[in-house]
Amino acid sequence: MSAKVSVYIATSLDGFIARKDGKLDWLNDANATVPEGEDCGYNAFMDSVDVVIMGRKTYEQVLSFGEWPYGKTPVVVLSRNPIKFPAALPNTVTHSSEKPLVLYNRLSEEGAKHLYVDGGVTIQRFLKEGLIDELTITVIPIILGEGIPLFTSLERDVLLSHIDTKTFDFGFVQIRYSVIEYFNNNSGGFRRCNSSIC
Repeated sequence: MSAKVSVYIATSLDGFIARKDGKLDWLNDANATVPEGEDCGYNAFMDSVDVVIMGRKTYEQVLSFGEWPYGKTPVVVLSRNPIKFPAALPNTVTHSSEKPLVLYNRLSEEGAKHLYVDGGVTIQRFLKEGLIDELTITVIPIILGEGIPLFTSLERDVLLSHIDTKTFDFGFVQIRYSVIEYFNNNSGGFRRCNSSIC
């Protein structure tokens, strides 16, 4: 059975996931306003995830946070070059130079049912391959003006279906979409969706 692939990420109101230099100070400041015990659904989401896939820059950013946040959940770090992982990390953290579709097929064949793709470039690569099934985007009430965008140019349109929207008293707005179809304006559409509405 094919794995479901999800994105779960925060952006500024104008669609940036980090400043141009990769800094997340604006996101850290926003998270400081979140009441204790509120995680905006993140833990429930992670409980459903079999494997986390991220790019090397995202991995290095996560390392800078201190304590490894994924526990023993398998994490695959995508990089063209080998990575020497710190001894303190669990042995469930591995490296891969596979292309998204190859990695997706391998993990599906190994029994993974839900993949979480994180990091701007990695998300964009999986979108371009038509591999994303669901996106949860938490919009932070700030306009950065410039930075690293979540989305860049795509060869095909991506048709979405709204699942739900949650608003939080501290200003966050979380929107969840299912991908219905990846549509190429030149050659027509094709589906790759595990949602019950597809």
